[in-house]
Amino acid sequence: MTYPTRFSDLPDYAFPRLRTLLDAHEPGGERLDMTIGEPKHGFPGWVSQIIADNIDGFGKYPPNDGTPELRAAISGWIARRYGVQVDADTRIMALNGTREGLFNACVALCPEQVRGQRPVVLMPNPFYQVYAVAALAVGAEPVFVPAGPETGFLPDYAALPADVLNRVAIAYLCSPANPQGTVASRDYWRGLIGLAEKHGFQVFADECYSEIYRDAAPVGALDVAAELGADPERVVIFNSLSKRSNLPGLRSGFVAGGSGSMARIKRLRAYAGAPVALPLQRVSERAWGDEDHVVASRALYREKFAIADSILGDVPGYVPPHGGFLLWLPVDDSEAAALKLWQQTGVRVLPGAYLSREVDGYNPGKTFIRVAMVAPKEEMQRGLIQLRDCLYR
Repeated sequence: MTYPTRFSDLPDYAFPRLRTLLDAHEPGGERLDMTIGEPKHGFPGWVSQIIADNIDGFGKYPPNDGTPELRAAISGWIARRYGVQVDADTRIMALNGTREGLFNACVALCPEQVRGQRPVVLMPNPFYQVYAVAALAVGAEPVFVPAGPETGFLPDYAALPADVLNRVAIAYLCSPANPQGTVASRDYWRGLIGLAEKHGFQVFADECYSEIYRDAAPVGALDVAAELGADPERVVIFNSLSKRSNLPGLRSGFVAGGSGSMARIKRLRAYAGAPVALPLQRVSERAWGDEDHVVASRALYREKFAIADSILGDVPGYVPPHGGFLLWLPVDDSEAAALKLWQQTGVRVLPGAYLSREVDGYNPGKTFIRVAMVAPKEEMQRGLIQLRDCLYR
């Protein structure tokens, strides 16, 4: 297997690569950007009033770990959502968005060696780019595990050789998955957490899309870990208000895990963290305690799921996403498809090859494009019809 060992081994981030591919060409119609997973549904109306009421907080250094009220609100949400009691003082920390946490938790928790050898960090392939950068930052070996149709779009970590599993320090998993929209079942989580218990590694559960789903709410890693009686340090979860509450610019999320892990993450935050501004923490307190706006937004996404199914349901290989707001659509070549779509229609999508890594001559994203269903319904419908007619007819 061939894996990168340095930052310089990684290609540019996906969106600069996309600009290089497309921007030298004129769009073939009215431009519609369906590349970025930036929610466009309205956020709650009380947000601006809370900021105004707490405007003086911008004149103060915010608490590193989150206000007591914010940590209590997060703890309460976890209890309601997953039925798990998590101590607000010792097991929760506010984040400046989940990307910060997904990176810094690896820095704080990945050991220099595992059983006397270089540690391994597992991640699905395709994957959220910060996973690989975090692994390389701590000198670990990133191992990209295919998450394609042959494995139900989830990585089969248990199939890895024993010599790899015995070096694993951390395994990342995103559910609902970015970009495939796959939701890990309770049995899948049981298997992964059991594997982590057996080999002594930690599971980093990226659950930022957890509140966008079709039918049943996705199972949470903390829920399953508690059910199994796993070591409380075994699972670290990450979530945010970006997708759940349509507040990507708020840059507010959280990390929760065992008290030992959280003490190390908090120690790193004290030296190198970027805490959420106090007025924004006050907004976050209210947001984690309110479900009405989440239910309303989820209803809009369910309408979008139905629109996508009606337009793309006859496309060979189309797999309806079960969660999140991304479509992972099969094509012959992702770069060629994205360029053709842009030149002929003005619809902009992301080549799946830019979200994956080639390992042993195979890039599992090369034959897919990622399409974000964040535009208003009418725009999204127009874009999907153009996409279908351009690429599949």
